[in-house]
Amino acid sequence: MTFGQFHTPRESSSRPLTSMADINVTPMVDVMLVLLVIFIIAAPFMTHAIKLDLPQAQSAPVAEQAESVRISFDADGILYWDKQVMAMADLESRLALLAKKNKQIEIQLRADKATRYEIIAQVMAAAQTQGLARISFVTDSKQAKKP
Repeated sequence: MTFGQFHTPRESSSRPLTSMADINVTPMVDVMLVLLVIFIIAAPFMTHAIKLDLPQAQSAPVAEQAESVRISFDADGILYWDKQVMAMADLESRLALLAKKNKQIEIQLRADKATRYEIIAQVMAAAQTQGLARISFVTDSKQAKKP
């Protein structure tokens, strides 16, 4: 069966079959216009970079609680538990003992600017695994850095 050929029963005997020479482009143009409108509407939502001008905040110093543990990291990634050097392998057991005593104790993380985030994330994950959810980050205030 061939497309574009037409004939009537009366004409079939007298004329040879002819093919249709023109193509109807109207449906194709309609589809293309719909796709163009969809692309124009969706294009602004495809941007991945968001420019944000984040506000600068300075908070008042929080009073240190009696029930808190300081975990510090230096630039080399060495871990300190209340000023005592500790291996990362011993962290899980210390956090488990801490969680058995009191799950509401606050863990204060103090990290050097050059500390890799991976180390901090491991400590946070270990604390959350043991059920210790009160984790805070300790920073220096802007006033302390001024000469």
